[in-house]
Parts: sequence; C-alpha cells; structure tokens
Amino acid sequence: MYGKIFEIDSNESVEIMKALASEPRMMILDLLNSSEMTLTEISEVLDMPAPSVTVNIKKLEEAGLIETEYESGSHGSRKICRRTYDSIVVKFPGANIDFDNNLVEISMPIGNYKEFEVEPTCGLATEKDYIGILDDERAFLEPEHIYAQLLWFKKGYVKYKFPNNLASNSKLTSLEISMEICSEAPHYNKEFPSDITVWINGTEIGTWTSPGDFGGQQGKLNPEWWNPDQTQYGLLKLWSVRSDGSYIDGKKISEINLDDLDVMNQKFIDLKIGIKDDAKNVGGLNLFGKKFGNYEQDLLLRLRHE
Repeated sequence: MYGKIFEIDSNESVEIMKALASEPRMMILDLLNSSEMTLTEISEVLDMPAPSVTVNIKKLEEAGLIETEYESGSHGSRKICRRTYDSIVVKFPGANIDFDNNLVEISMPIGNYKEFEVEPTCGLATEKDYIGILDDERAFLEPEHIYAQLLWFKKGYVKYKFPNNLASNSKLTSLEISMEICSEAPHYNKEFPSDITVWINGTEIGTWTSPGDFGGQQGKLNPEWWNPDQTQYGLLKLWSVRSDGSYIDGKKISEINLDDLDVMNQKFIDLKIGIKDDAKNVGGLNLFGKKFGNYEQDLLLRLRHE
C-alpha cells in the first residue's frame, strides 16, 4: 500500500484504465514518483518529443492522475507537473477492503537517486543491459539511471528524496527503511565485509557490516543476460527509528530517535546510503531493485503514525 490512495468504484474505472494503458504515460508517472517536474524536464529525461509529452500529460491530467500548474520563469511561464496518487484501488461490487490508515508506505526505484558520489569499481544495470561505461562514475549521470535495477560502488554514497506524505496532524511512531544490499567485491566474494551506513535527514542512523558479496547461485530475479560470475543477490535489511532509538533488524544500534530526525517539519525525507571515509571495512555496496537479486522490491519507506 502506498501513501496516497485513489479509491474508485468499478463503474468509474474505465477512463482511468485507458489512461494507464500506455507505456509512455506509465513512464511519466514513474518519473514523477518523488518530485514535480516541468514538461521540458520530462521530455529530456525520457528522451520523448515535447508534443508527445504534452499529449500524454493531458490524458493523465484528465484522468485525475496528475495535476499541473503554471509557474513564472526567466523565459516565460513553465508548466509544473506532479503526481496526485501513489496507488489506485478499484472496488468491485460487494468488495469489502480494509486499509491500514496508520501506515504510509512508499517504494522508491533504486535508480531514482537525487545525489551521488561514487568511486570505482562502480556501475549500473537495468534488466536489459549496463548503463554507460563500467567503472566510470559518469555512468551515474546518464539519463537512463532512473531505470537501474542494480547499482554498485566501492566507496561513496547515493542519496534519495522521499515525499513526506504524513498529514500535519499525525504523530509519527516509527520510520523504517528496507532494502536488499550486500558488499561489492571483484566478481563476488562471500567473505568480503563492508560497513554500510544509513543517514536520514542528514543524521547517521547506524552501520551494518555486510559479510560479503554474494554469488555462485543465480539470483531469483536476475535477467538471463547477467553474467553468472558476478554478484547475484543481497540480504534484505531493515533500518528503523522509533521514539526510543534506532535499530537494524530489531537490534538496537544507537540512541538516535524520531525527534532527532525532525520528520514532521520536513516536506521530504532524505535517505543516504553509503560507505564512510573512515569505515573499518571499506568493501563497497551493491543495491538491488525489484528485478535483480532475491527480493522483488525497491527501496521501501514505511511511516507508521497515529
């Protein structure tokens, strides 16, 4: 379940389903997952002709799936687009669906980072091919990086920006970040420790020491083209912050608590994942998307509230 749910009856769903039955429009909705963009920005990132972007935006707007507004710029007005919902639920006649109204859950594609600083070995891959040049940090600037299903680097970090979909009158009770992750060794090495650290809103939450870079057995979700002598899968790890401290997989690691993160006063939640300069084990990391590894998920943020 996602943060903003569009709940519709079956007799209202036809036009919405028509709007979604288009790969370009689905790409646009995916791109607007965590931030608003102009028509020009959408056109450039997706390498889609401007007239096509305009037509598809109009269809999505008519279906109520995005909203737009004009903003003054240095060269005239710009049309700003933002996604209105994160999930659509169609209620069939007689359906009785219960929602957890105390949970906001947001899935973030691993390639949708907003900032990075990496050192080789490094690279990115989609389910179809590599992105850019291997072991060249410039690959992380390629427009296709938003489609990455696996990324890796020896040292550095990637930073993501999640929308804060909590209501202003909510009381946050826990924040959780889940990801499939492991170390980064040449080819793979199951005994290759790496100290992987997570920061939220600029505050260090805690470090997990990955035991190695896992291979030798094909990841359940890996595409056929992926070389079997490379990294295959990671471990599913959960960082969480509560009122009494921070935890990794339920084990307390620090006294950093929700008040230290100041979530309720922020429009976005910054997530940084990386290897500290002074880490004891500088063994890099592999971060898996929902089409690589063993777990069909991207980065997953859960905000539990009252």
